[in-house]
Amino acid sequence: MARKLPIIAPTLSAAALLLTLAPGDTLRSQEEIQKVFVTNFPQTQQVAGTVSIDGVVRHATMQRLKDVQVPPVGPKETTRLIQAGTLATDGFTAVVVGLSGQTRARTVHPGTVGVLLIPDEEPVTRAFEEEGLMQFPIEIKTPPVTGASLSFASAQERFTLGFPRYRVFLYNTTDKTATVNVYAYLTN
Repeated sequence: MARKLPIIAPTLSAAALLLTLAPGDTLRSQEEIQKVFVTNFPQTQQVAGTVSIDGVVRHATMQRLKDVQVPPVGPKETTRLIQAGTLATDGFTAVVVGLSGQTRARTVHPGTVGVLLIPDEEPVTRAFEEEGLMQFPIEIKTPPVTGASLSFASAQERFTLGFPRYRVFLYNTTDKTATVNVYAYLTN
């Protein structure tokens, strides 16, 4: 035991010294401004130029289609759906879609108001226009719109995007014309 004491005592002293010298607030040191050094490698990996960011780097954007008049038309009546425009989604991976609006008068027969996003790609568009086939659709609709209120709104839903542009179509299965607003929040 006497032989181990000369080894243990210096080891414990060294460990205590290291603990007292170690930085105690590592979070603060990570938040401080730090210098960055760029090392140029051989000619094939040359680093040159200026790196700068001006303003806010946006990761999302909102697109709105406002005050679109939608008469009664069912979602399966593809030749009569109301085309509200296009949604440019290139560079984004997801969209949060919601819709709201008002009927012009109280409805007698309840129904839903909905939006269909169809990819703006030639084969998909041709199948939709010629055969009424909805390939890769994104759809959101309201709960049943009744005569209890003129206003209505859907829940917001998030969808994964697979195409750079979508055509926006609206339908209304109530018995009254509706004014519809579509909100699309594009994100990554």
